[in-house]
Amino acid sequence: MTPRLCTAAAACAFAASVIAAAQQPPARLGIGRPATQEEIAARDIDVGPDGAGLPPGRGTAADGAPIYAARCAGCHGKTGKEGPNDTLVGRIPGDEFPFARDPRAPKTIGSYWPYATTVFDYIRRAMPPDKPGSLKDDEVYNLTAYLLALNDLIPADAVIDAATLPKVKMPARDHFKPDTRTERGKPR
Repeated sequence: MTPRLCTAAAACAFAASVIAAAQQPPARLGIGRPATQEEIAARDIDVGPDGAGLPPGRGTAADGAPIYAARCAGCHGKTGKEGPNDTLVGRIPGDEFPFARDPRAPKTIGSYWPYATTVFDYIRRAMPPDKPGSLKDDEVYNLTAYLLALNDLIPADAVIDAATLPKVKMPARDHFKPDTRTERGKPR
């Protein structure tokens, strides 16, 4: 082998080892620390369609109205229909589901959301946008009750809690299929 070929072979071998090393992540990055069980529990707040994960508490539309006026109306309008952000209130006549035919149809809580528990979960995690996750569980129950009542999905005097909220039948429920896939042996 000529010196030139030896040099080329050595360069190729070196390049291959660099590429192989770059593809192997380090065993430890040397930053951070494992989360404590308390930290994990504080972030494990998801709520399933069946109500699994709902916290203790209760709410009514009457108690939700002043919270909505103070925290939500600026983005969603006084009645949940005006915006400037998403329209929250409104049903489609006959509770039809025209979204495949008409992408302009308004996707409100009353026309599109499949589970009442999703309303609770979303408010709890993401609202208000200036301080997500800051509402107490009873405030979230109250807002959820208020929005469900505005959409004529529960009576105005209904009390919702972890037992009653999953029983609210949303008009769009049968148009969605549950995700039956699993991740690491658990439902996703």
